[in-house]
Amino acid sequence: MALAFDITSLDFQQARIKQVLFKSRLRSVLYGVREADSALFARADNPLGQWLDAVVKPKYGARPEVTQIDAQLQRLLDTGRDLVRLYQRGQIEEARAGLDQLNTHADRIDALLLALEREVV
Repeated sequence: MALAFDITSLDFQQARIKQVLFKSRLRSVLYGVREADSALFARADNPLGQWLDAVVKPKYGARPEVTQIDAQLQRLLDTGRDLVRLYQRGQIEEARAGLDQLNTHADRIDALLLALEREVV
């Protein structure tokens, strides 16, 4: 069971990959490769959110970085949902331009993950 082990640098690397996967899926929606489904924006279905809930929060939930990562993840998901709505209304260029805003949230999550990793690994 994952809770019995300490969090490693590999865990943090995998968390970063989960975030990249979300961004990749969102881009594929905004470029017409796949359809958006509500699960893409559901925090409970998000792999990074699941990792936070199952692995990080039980041991380090009181750390401010964890709360900030969680809040930033919700902003990332909300921004992604907003971009898809723009795309679905035909505002394709505006939606794609909004990927910069999404990257800002992702960069903040990366910085917080790094700060947390330095503290707990």
